[in-house]
Formats: sequence, structure tokens, C-alpha cells
Amino acid sequence: MRPTDPRVERSRQAMLAAARELLLHHGPGAVTHQRVAEQAGVGRATVYRHWSRAEELLLATMPGADLPYFRDPQSPVRTWLFGELRRLADEMVQPEVAAVTLTLMHGALWDADIARQRDASVANITERIGAALTLARASGEAVVAVDDAVAAAVLIGPLVYRTAMQTAPVPDQLLEAALDAVFDFKGA
Repeated sequence: MRPTDPRVERSRQAMLAAARELLLHHGPGAVTHQRVAEQAGVGRATVYRHWSRAEELLLATMPGADLPYFRDPQSPVRTWLFGELRRLADEMVQPEVAAVTLTLMHGALWDADIARQRDASVANITERIGAALTLARASGEAVVAVDDAVAAAVLIGPLVYRTAMQTAPVPDQLLEAALDAVFDFKGA
């Protein structure tokens, strides 16, 4: 096996750093070959040499990346959660994002590294949704009917099904139904 050329490794690390920056600030849909190439200062062909498909690039970007969803909950929690779910749903409907979602789900069955990546993502989302539930309880805005892990499953699960399985956009009605299933909002 040939040793890796240090220039190739530097380019790869620059592309991954650029992709993580795009993911952090603009979401999964921003992680394209073109945008990563521009951000990293390399040619688009260089990005394609490392990752021939967009979902491969996105999957390589995700370890250690802090996804920009469900951070810093705000009151009113229902309005804030609806906005976060809408942003996530709009990203998930993109084919490359749906492909990464399905790759994580499937790959985690067979690959311990992918399973760890999936588990870290699930724990992160559950923790952030839990912080929103805590705020809703503390402010008296809502009586939460389920625990954090169930709430995350009820809120995120329908988005995965609608975007990855039905390959369709998520209507506001579905987001409202998911929120209703988790919260018993006062005055709602």
C-alpha cells in the first residue's frame, strides 16, 4: 500500500472542514461538491475524486459535526419547535439528505462506526428536544405528555418517513400533528 501524499491529505482535511462549516451554518443541503470546492479553495473535480456522490460527501462530513437544529430553545416553545421542524423537514426532502438518512439507518445495522455516528446524532437531537421540553414545562407553556426520547421519535420520525420513504415534502399539517402528539399546550 502506498503512503498517502501529504498534499492529498491536506486537501481532504480542508474539504471536510469546509463541508462541516457549510453543514453547521447552512444545513445538509449546503454540502454540495461545488460549495465545498469553493469554500476549501480546491477544484470541484478534487472533491469528486474523494466523494463521487453527494450523499458520500455528506456522510463523511457528519462525524464530529454539530448539526444546526434544535439549539437554544426559545419561548413560545411550540412556535420555536415548529420552526426547527420546518427547517429540518425542508432539508430532509432533498434527495442527497434523504439518502444520507437512509444510509445511516441501514449502515448502522452492519457497521459499528456508522452505528456510533447514528447513536451520537440521536442522542444529540434527543438532548436538544429535551431542553425544549424542560423550557416548556418550566414556563408553564405546556404539560408534556411523553419523555424526551419518545418526544424526539414522535417529532422526527414522521419527517423521516415522509421525506425518505414517501419522497414527498412535509406539510405543515404533519408538523402540527406531531407537535400535538407530544404536547398538551395550554390554551391551544
